[in-house]
Amino acid sequence: MTAKAANKPKQKSAWSPSRIVLSAGIIIVVGAMALDTRVVKIGSDQDVRADVFSPDAFGAEHFSGIQIAVEKRAVDAPALASEIVADKKAAGEKYGTAAGIGPVMPVKFTGVAGEVKSGIYYVDVEGVPEEIRIRVQTGPAINGTDLRDFPGNIAFGDFKNQIEFQNAGSGINNEMKKQILADVDTSDLTGKKISVTGVFKLINAKNWLVTPVRLSVE
Repeated sequence: MTAKAANKPKQKSAWSPSRIVLSAGIIIVVGAMALDTRVVKIGSDQDVRADVFSPDAFGAEHFSGIQIAVEKRAVDAPALASEIVADKKAAGEKYGTAAGIGPVMPVKFTGVAGEVKSGIYYVDVEGVPEEIRIRVQTGPAINGTDLRDFPGNIAFGDFKNQIEFQNAGSGINNEMKKQILADVDTSDLTGKKISVTGVFKLINAKNWLVTPVRLSVE
């Protein structure tokens, strides 16, 4: 053996004990991750997105039932106005559904649509005292939660938080727009006779803002 060969340093092995341990550790971690990973089919019971609240789906599910309930309990506006003027509290307890600062009242009427402002029409209804102003909202924005609150069986406790509870009302309003107002030219009702069935919150006895569940133009 020559002196040059004897003095040549030994080449380090690529698989030193430390590298072997490190590689084994990586393999174990990757294997554990693979075992902890599961494939979830979209739409299955394991799809966590199914737990995300959908206002539109909620509205589609509940609006028809609300509509039926309102139409079944709706009171003719002249008769309802007379009872409210006589005893607002008694009328609210007799016909309405308790909901916060005022009961939600079911009403029906036929009258002539007058002035419009932001999609809200004043309606002149024969037999209703002049001091009572009846308005009906026709969109595009439908405000309030009167439709949600009227049945009395949709409660805050049914939802995860206040946002979901509020969105439930919006979902019902949107479904009403889709089913009731979509086929009506709500931009041009002034001077026309309209028939409305809907609900309003009885706060100011002389100012009713009605959210419809049925609206037709004669």
